[in-house]
Amino acid sequence: SEQEKQEQIEVQKEKQRELILQLKTQLDDLETFAYQEGSYDSLPQSVVMERQRMIINELIKKLDMDLSEDVATLSPEELRQRVDAAIAQIVNPARVKEQLVEQLKTQIRDLEMFINFIQDEVGSSGKAEDGHCECAGRKDGGGSYKPNTRPSGNRVNPEDARRMRETGLHLMRRMLAVLQIFAVSQFGCATGQIPRTLWQKDQANKDYSPLIKKLELSVERVRQLAMKHQQEDHIISSSDLQDVPLGGRDELTLAVRKELTIALRDLMAHGLYASSQGMSLVLAPIACLIPAFTSSPQTMHPWDLFVKYYNTKNGQAFVESPARKLSQSFALPVAGGVAITPKQSLLTAIHTVLTEHDPFKRSADSELKALVCMALNEQRLVSWVNLICKSGALVQSHYQPWSYMANTGFESALNVLSRLSNLKFNLPVDLAVRQLKNIKDAF
Repeated sequence: SEQEKQEQIEVQKEKQRELILQLKTQLDDLETFAYQEGSYDSLPQSVVMERQRMIINELIKKLDMDLSEDVATLSPEELRQRVDAAIAQIVNPARVKEQLVEQLKTQIRDLEMFINFIQDEVGSSGKAEDGHCECAGRKDGGGSYKPNTRPSGNRVNPEDARRMRETGLHLMRRMLAVLQIFAVSQFGCATGQIPRTLWQKDQANKDYSPLIKKLELSVERVRQLAMKHQQEDHIISSSDLQDVPLGGRDELTLAVRKELTIALRDLMAHGLYASSQGMSLVLAPIACLIPAFTSSPQTMHPWDLFVKYYNTKNGQAFVESPARKLSQSFALPVAGGVAITPKQSLLTAIHTVLTEHDPFKRSADSELKALVCMALNEQRLVSWVNLICKSGALVQSHYQPWSYMANTGFESALNVLSRLSNLKFNLPVDLAVRQLKNIKDAF
């Protein structure tokens, strides 16, 4: 009957599908075996198709294509149109931004030409007021030149020149304001601001956990050496070694200068950079597009950060005030019985280090080591470093967004350094310049 024939056909189709699947499996196994044995150069077809499928799936995700319908029902032309539309969504905004950048550059060039035109007009009006030109005519029968006293016919009224200059400056300010608003709205950047995407090239330098570990190890070593000295009923000091030619080369001093200071320096230098000097007013509206910002920023030593803090707080004026100098000369309390704040002590310490080390051209490392030794002697290492961390202007202008300082505020490092706060030190501060000072005194 007809029904039995249909059933036989379905059974036959099922057997054919099973046979096709079995043949495909055997073919894949054969290609894989031949490839592994080296007798087949290309990858097995199943592996190639799997990789192609993975690439296609990733492209579909990246292009945000809508393929909810069955791909088999779409014609090649429809598939091509969908791919083109998805690519256009990514490419077109970039092209629009390129066109906007070109328009901005053209407007800036026009502004510069307009400014030059105004300056030329004002300059020519000034020359016209004198009634002379620089050209000269030769006298008959003489060899000397005589200025031509004929007045110029293109004389500009000074009042008109002034109005022209004011009008030009007003137009320039308005144009710059429009460009600034346009750049901020389109590109999300303001004057002098460095785009955060600039730092994406430094992904490998973002991990600061090894630096924290290094600081912990150095602090623990210094603490153990300090406890060892205290158990022997000695104040931690290198004063007994002052007469040694190299001075203060004991184990504790070396640990502080070559381990603790270096670890602190490396952690403070994480993401630290020297800020740029800025740019002209004309180029400011498109600061985020200027090629000058495409190069890597210049690195900066942490000691320079302390020096900048000293300069911003007018440290020299504070330290060299007449009252303070007189008090120091007569060994009187500088603050008149009032407790010295960490800020005042830090400014004084930086001034002392600069005064002692700069004349001998010592390195930034040497000056930072001297400051750390002085901080340990006064039990103010945590408070001094904390002053730098809490200086928002310095952190914002000199630390990259992913830096340890900007992300954590240096909190965990300050907690590690606080383990040394209860210990008494008397470390040499002038170790890097002691020999040079002795030589200078000898002559």
